[in-house]
Amino acid sequence: MFARRIQNLIFSLGAFALLPGCSAEEHEAADTMIVTGNPITGEGVPNPAPTVTANWGELPAGREWGSTAGIDIDPIDGHIWAYERCGASSFGGGVPVNCDNNPVDPIFKFDRHTGKILANFGGGIMVTPHGIHVDAEGNVWVTDFVGNAEGTKGHQVHKFSKEGELLMSLGTPGQAGNGPNQFNQPNDVITAPDGSIFVSDGHSGQNMTTNEAMDEGRAAGLTARVIKFSADGEKLREWGQIGVRHGEFRTPHALAFDSQGRLWVADRGNHRIEIFDQDGNYLDSRYLYGRISGLFITADDKVYAIDSESSPTNHVGWLNGVRIGHVDADRITGFIPPFQRDSRVYQGTAGEGVAVDADGNVYAAEGPNSLEWAGGAFTRYSDQ
Repeated sequence: MFARRIQNLIFSLGAFALLPGCSAEEHEAADTMIVTGNPITGEGVPNPAPTVTANWGELPAGREWGSTAGIDIDPIDGHIWAYERCGASSFGGGVPVNCDNNPVDPIFKFDRHTGKILANFGGGIMVTPHGIHVDAEGNVWVTDFVGNAEGTKGHQVHKFSKEGELLMSLGTPGQAGNGPNQFNQPNDVITAPDGSIFVSDGHSGQNMTTNEAMDEGRAAGLTARVIKFSADGEKLREWGQIGVRHGEFRTPHALAFDSQGRLWVADRGNHRIEIFDQDGNYLDSRYLYGRISGLFITADDKVYAIDSESSPTNHVGWLNGVRIGHVDADRITGFIPPFQRDSRVYQGTAGEGVAVDADGNVYAAEGPNSLEWAGGAFTRYSDQ
């Protein structure tokens, strides 16, 4: 595994040398394998969407953008679903503003051409939305990451109709844990073609940088897992715990399916993507996408992974931004650079969520680390 990781890195840097004595045809064939540029810094890697539209999307009068981490594409009409955290620039427990004490509607549908609001709902139900997914029927799924002080909301997954009707909730309201029908900081949710529901759960592992800290986290019941449910919400299985081995996680922050039905998990604290079948069997890993917060895989199996968390103290030298590749190889073929940020010198700052529309426009959902520098909750990147 380590040898293959090094080989993929060398190929992506375009730094390997062809052996002497190769024919012209062999040289030409080998050249097609080389992707020039540096996937760590983005230098020399093509940017397929260089035009930046900051502060994209409308907001109702009298409201200010809060941070976000979630954005998705409606599979029926191609428009944009996302949320913002009810004006909160920070998130988690104890923050002064959240969607509980400022119960405005956090979930939005935007016209992808104009940014105008097509739908807005969800007020009074959540505390801090975190992951968002739109299923094949147009239903909108959102994870509620943290509980409120009263212990009556949060640590749940909610399913809404496209009109905003609450259809299903998973988890015990406001009660974090790893027991039956409990989540502990659910990060993301996604549904498979057969309707099965997958939830990635546990946000705290990314800060555990020693074996002792991970041991303490597991002993305390903190989670780092993927849970599978049937379409009607029956728990079927779960896998994963805090750790660094394959099938373990330090914050499984985002989920995506490829065309083969494989589940991709952004294992943010371990700086990798883990790939599984739908029964939780480990298949493969990717290491060249950075400290990943969001994932999006297009119908033609292009991978878009957004790095919002690489910094001088946790992932030295890795530039924030969107790295682009293909599901078949751990190789970066495109890179969308970040906004500048003085406190992350040489590394910049980028959003947490990412989505790509039918025209190839890339949308970033700006989290607490990037909201101020992006100027709004959503940024659009295009080729014109």
